[in-house]
Amino acid sequence: MVLLHVLFEHAVGYALLALKEVEEISLLLPQVEECVLSLGKFHNIVRLVAFCPFASSQVALENANAVSEGIVHEDLRLFLETHLPSKKKKVLLGVGDPKIGAAIQEELGYNCQTGGVIAEILRGIRLHFHNLVKGLTDLSACKAQLGLGHSYSRAKVKFNVNRVDNMIIQSISLLDQLDKDINTFSMRVREWYGYHFPELVKIVNDNATYCRLAQFIGNRKELNEDKLEKLEELTMDGAKAKAILDASRSSMGMDISAIDLINIESFSSRVVSLSEYRQSLHTYLRSKMSQVAPSLSALIGEAVGARLIAHAGSLTNLAKYPASTVQILGAEKALFRALKTRGNTPKYGLIFHSTFIGRAAAKNKGRISRYLANKCSIASRIDCFSEVPTSVFGEKLREQVEERLSFYETGEIPRKNLDVMKEAMVQAEEAAVEIARKLEKQEKKRLKKEKKRLAAIALTALENSSSTPEECEEMGERPKKKKKQKPQEVPQENGMEDSSSSVLPKPKKKKSFSKEELVSSDLEETAVSTSFSKRKKSFPKEEPASDPEEAGNSRSVPKKKKKLSSKEEPVSSGPEEAASSKSSSSKKKKKFKKTPQD
Repeated sequence: MVLLHVLFEHAVGYALLALKEVEEISLLLPQVEECVLSLGKFHNIVRLVAFCPFASSQVALENANAVSEGIVHEDLRLFLETHLPSKKKKVLLGVGDPKIGAAIQEELGYNCQTGGVIAEILRGIRLHFHNLVKGLTDLSACKAQLGLGHSYSRAKVKFNVNRVDNMIIQSISLLDQLDKDINTFSMRVREWYGYHFPELVKIVNDNATYCRLAQFIGNRKELNEDKLEKLEELTMDGAKAKAILDASRSSMGMDISAIDLINIESFSSRVVSLSEYRQSLHTYLRSKMSQVAPSLSALIGEAVGARLIAHAGSLTNLAKYPASTVQILGAEKALFRALKTRGNTPKYGLIFHSTFIGRAAAKNKGRISRYLANKCSIASRIDCFSEVPTSVFGEKLREQVEERLSFYETGEIPRKNLDVMKEAMVQAEEAAVEIARKLEKQEKKRLKKEKKRLAAIALTALENSSSTPEECEEMGERPKKKKKQKPQEVPQENGMEDSSSSVLPKPKKKKSFSKEELVSSDLEETAVSTSFSKRKKSFPKEEPASDPEEAGNSRSVPKKKKKLSSKEEPVSSGPEEAASSKSSSSKKKKKFKKTPQD
């Protein structure tokens, strides 16, 4: 009896389940569909044999990618070899995806089955999987599925930014739409402005030039010799400018009001802006084609190559098409009509817009279109699967088409494809080396610019951090600078006696005096008064010789200091400091007198 096992791939791991009563299940498919919905009946049919959880989300993503591509991952191989019976002929493995089933059957030798009853069993397993595996809840299974779905989709969508063909598809579609719209709007301007100046339509054929002239001329009666130079710039032809001026003088058009003229000018300006945008969009398309498909654009042109990519859906799809499909790409309607009516099938589709087919003779158009489609298929495959895109192969293929075209006309035998491709390989290697060198230079320049930018940011940050404290010191502490100079001079002259006074600034002296008031000793009062007088004496820098006298004549110095300070302090530190020093000295004396009473 054949044992039927089912492989189930979940976001949390691989599960292997065995089915009971295989013969009845295979015969009674409607009963299986009924049993799937109820958990109790489903347990009677299916039992879990083995479950292998994934180690991490990265391992889960690798296994999901392998299963989607039809590759047997090493984890899946080990899981099946470990838990499936060794007798491979008696085992039937049910899988959901035919590709992974074919890969398992080829590599491991197990018979695989898909569809039918296996699909119903897998549907039941998917519904009751969190009940079949111990320790797995419905919430955790949903979270794992959501995380794996996001990472799988992100990995599938992620491509090289510089080689994305979606931008080419959108830009060529917009370019075609703009051509239609500009043509429609230009015809509207011609008809609208033709009532006033009908002769201009016959002189100027280009739509964009006609709109520019309608915007510039306005009322034809105001056109004179002064505007002739500007007309020559717009028409790029002196004869046309002269003809426009002559026609404006003898025109049969009707008069036009100012408000109608304003509307015509505004609409023509819109059409001119659209035509300018169309030019910029064409430049953008050329740059994108040189990045994404340089060989195809060098062979057949940017516009035709972009239309082929857009019609195929992507560059990868175009590369997968055979040359016969590329030849009639864009002529599907004519092809199916010819097959239906049993008429002649079309010889070319979108590649008809190439210059090669237009240059070929009528009898050679089919032959050159077949040859050109062959070379387009080769160029698209080179662009799609080459690591370093280069236009060398496209230029060589274009030379081959030129030689084949001359062969049809003159009979000159072209070069062999092998010789041309050998030359192209040598040139492509040189071009790849040159491109790699340029990329390295660009990367070095970018790194240098980044370093300079970071250094400039760091320098400005340092300047800002260093300038703000200096400005604060200059603005707020200018009068205090001379006070800071006091402790530098006093310790050299008076030693230990002035060190205490030099350390303490003016507000802290009051606190020290308040402590001395509690002691209330006359000796300390005299010491404090002498130190106070010495500090005042140290303010002027011009009289260093008066400091030694302070040690000997302690009684006579304070009187001199009061006189000197009253004369010198307004000069050195301003009237505010002099007033504050007087008030502080008077307060200190009062406090010394009051201490015994307290």
